[in-house]
Amino acid sequence: MKQLIAISAIGSDRTGLVFDVTRVVVDCGGNILESRMTALGNEFAVLMLVSGNWHTLAKLEGELAKLGEASGIAVTSRRTEPRPARADMVSYSVDVVCLDQPGVLHALAGFFSARGIDIGDVTTRTYNAAHTGAPMFSVYMVVHVPTRVHIAALREEFLDLCDHMNLDAILEPLKS
Repeated sequence: MKQLIAISAIGSDRTGLVFDVTRVVVDCGGNILESRMTALGNEFAVLMLVSGNWHTLAKLEGELAKLGEASGIAVTSRRTEPRPARADMVSYSVDVVCLDQPGVLHALAGFFSARGIDIGDVTTRTYNAAHTGAPMFSVYMVVHVPTRVHIAALREEFLDLCDHMNLDAILEPLKS
């Protein structure tokens, strides 16, 4: 029977870090179902969902601990279950772009949390605007809106928040 383990690893950014972590997964017989990997400053972060039987995951936990000790990578893992399908929710994508300013992600998370809306995925980044060089901030989210929520009212409240914070934003159904 296939079981799941969520793995996070962070270490100094270097060539071969992804290879080292994925090698341990493959050598233990695990299968990477989902992953997110990115450089954050001088660190490199890895998030993975791996499947395997009980023996595979037990071996993987031990080998990841050894990798962490040998290479200075901070590794944590947690057994998990598949996320059940939710027929009572509709997924939406949220795209926000603005001048970089503190608290944008916090305000967005608070907006959705206060309405009982689950955040399923978040990606943020900063960059300099093409022509002006102004510091910009972009947020991409996938949110799961309960079917009981009136979408037109939600969209209006969301755009009011964005106007108040001077954010360019789009809230639209997630295209699969």
